[in-house]
Parts: sequence; structure tokens; C-alpha cells
Amino acid sequence: MDTQTKSSDFQRVIEDVETLPIDDQLLLIEIIRQRLIQHRRSELITEVAEAREAYQTGNVRRGTVEDLLKELDT
Repeated sequence: MDTQTKSSDFQRVIEDVETLPIDDQLLLIEIIRQRLIQHRRSELITEVAEAREAYQTGNVRRGTVEDLLKELDT
């Protein structure tokens, strides 16, 4: 989907939302906010699981920022 199509779809959605009563608009905002929170929570759960697995399999390194900078220089 090209940028212009996305933009026009987005604009149409905004216009549709604006036709709703204010209470419905507020409810929609809250629903979207909660779904975004849940989506981010799911992403974090996945990231934590991946980090734990990497730690358990030894695929992590420890050190100071100085150690990291030295490693990046080599």
C-alpha cells in the first residue's frame, strides 16, 4: 500500500470517528489506548523471554561501558 493510499485511509478513518458522538469518541480512544498497552506488554513479554533464553544459553556478555567501548574499537 503506497503512502498516499495510507494517508487517505487514515484521513477517512479520522473523518468517520469525528462523526461519532463525543462519548463514543472518548470510548474509542480508551479502547485503542488499552489495546496499545496490551500490545506493548506482549512485546515486552517476548523480549524478556528472549533475553532470559540468551542468558541461560550463555549468549550474553557482561562488562562495563568501558569494556563495551574497548570491544567496539577492536
